[in-house]
Amino acid sequence: MKKSFGPAIPPTAENALCGRIIGAAFESFMGNGYAGTSMHEIARRAKVSKRDLYANFPSKQALLLACISNRAARMRLAPDLPAPSSREALASTLMAFAAIVIREVTQPAVTAMYRLAIAEAERSPDVAAALNASRAVNRNALAKLLARAQQQGVLGRGDPQAMMEQYFGLLWGDLLFSRLLGAVNVPKSGEISRRARQATDAFLRLHSKVTPDRKQGK
Repeated sequence: MKKSFGPAIPPTAENALCGRIIGAAFESFMGNGYAGTSMHEIARRAKVSKRDLYANFPSKQALLLACISNRAARMRLAPDLPAPSSREALASTLMAFAAIVIREVTQPAVTAMYRLAIAEAERSPDVAAALNASRAVNRNALAKLLARAQQQGVLGRGDPQAMMEQYFGLLWGDLLFSRLLGAVNVPKSGEISRRARQATDAFLRLHSKVTPDRKQGK
């Protein structure tokens, strides 16, 4: 399963400049925190004039929002996951989806972004909205997949949104919270695969549509 990053943006001097500024801002925020970062520091790191900096990003908050959106785009999965034709096909898609989500979200840079955004969310509704939007893309993709699985007769009845929430609950447990606290390390490949498999098996036991053959043990 390949991640989708949306349409390619032609490389231009303006894009390169904005990318350099966003990169410098992210490094500054991670190293000094939001409050400890100044626009002067960001301009120095990006090797741009303050005039160019403010022409592209009028405030430090605008740069924080750009950092969140930029990181979220890197984690975005394809919005249209393949429609499953069987329980086995759904299981395979779910496990691949889950492994990508855990691998991406638990990376140190992404965890740091979440910490920073959470710290600023109460003071800035825009930051909270940007963080929530970054989560919604992949969650909505999964809900649509589950709805298509219901249409194919693979899953039983239920609200796809509620089922999506349940799947993520089974997948994450307290891993994300523990990562945010710095209480656990980035999970290794084997741990990621184990979580994806266990969450998928538990979810399908709850929601797979039981056929007459399965009821009779055939």
